[in-house]
Amino acid sequence: MAITTVPETPRKPGRPPSPYSARPQRTSLGRKVRDNLTGHTFLIGAVLCFVVFSWYPMVRGIVMSFQRTRRGETTWVGWDNYSRIIADPSFWPAWQNTLYFTLLALLLGYAAPFFVAILLNEFRHAKGYLRILVYLPVMLPPASALYLFKFYAYDPSEAGLFNAILKALHLPTSQWMQSPEMTMPAMVIASTWMNMGGAVLIYLASLQNIPGELYEAAELDGAGIWKRIRHVTIPQTRLILALLAMIQIVATMQLFIEPLILANGAGAEDSATSVAYLIYQHGFFQNDLNGAAALGVIMLVVLAGFSAVYLRLSAKQD
Repeated sequence: MAITTVPETPRKPGRPPSPYSARPQRTSLGRKVRDNLTGHTFLIGAVLCFVVFSWYPMVRGIVMSFQRTRRGETTWVGWDNYSRIIADPSFWPAWQNTLYFTLLALLLGYAAPFFVAILLNEFRHAKGYLRILVYLPVMLPPASALYLFKFYAYDPSEAGLFNAILKALHLPTSQWMQSPEMTMPAMVIASTWMNMGGAVLIYLASLQNIPGELYEAAELDGAGIWKRIRHVTIPQTRLILALLAMIQIVATMQLFIEPLILANGAGAEDSATSVAYLIYQHGFFQNDLNGAAALGVIMLVVLAGFSAVYLRLSAKQD
């Protein structure tokens, strides 16, 4: 039997494959460099924004506090701006008003979000709706919310919301922002309503991380709701409480927009003048940028002192 072979089809002559035709594989070193370059690019942008809009104004303000600018000429005057600011008759009343507002805000604005969060945590239904309802004031522009309080809630006539409620309860009405005694409490109420939504959500997240076995054990021991809050809730949320307390102090000591809108700046008998508003007065009304810078540095030192005390106490507790 004869075996037939099929001749092979001759290949067309062509150029040899180029050594550059295949795509080279990326090495791990190149991949790391590319990944780090992308990350550093985003980081450099964030750092530049922080330097330009935070660090530079801070350093510039510290330098200006030791200078005096008159008719375009800048001279170094040392501590003269600080001496002049401290001798200002409005300096100490502004600090007293600021500290008074901070104290009231700690008593009301710090405690209210915590207990509202505990109350919301006990609900079994409509949790999402209630959270939106509590957080809604945070989404409003602060100026709009404060004007709502000024012209609707704090109207000194009986047409005002709060005075209408007091009248319905057969209680004496108030002049609110026109009264020196009620100026600070009224501003604290408005500030608490505007800002407590974020703190409530933080507290809710912390409360939901507490093991349910602790509450069950407390109930078996006969602990009521107040004992459960005291012996279970507060110890388990101690770190969050301490952190938000520090944030509350720093934020309330920078009181500015509330007296600016609600009390037209100073308020009745200068009862609403704060340190931040005094800085605004020196810088924009009196054209004393150097004095405003000196007062800003004093506030910076005070807030840094509060922060240092907080970090020291936190380190001891840990």
